[in-house]
Amino acid sequence: MKKDGLVEAVIKNAGIETKKQAIAAVEAVFDTIVKTLGRGEEVAITGFGVFRVVKRAARMGVNP
Repeated sequence: MKKDGLVEAVIKNAGIETKKQAIAAVEAVFDTIVKTLGRGEEVAITGFGVFRVVKRAARMGVNP
């Protein structure tokens, strides 16, 4: 599902009247998640998943 599909599902399931309001709601959720992760905090949505930023060591890629 892409963002447009998610917006349509929000319109249908939440009973939002306009597409503009649904887009604003979806964008608000994504913006909040991104800002929270940017501060180094973890985002846990019960029944969906956990988002966190993890530092990993660099590795050598191989060009086939």
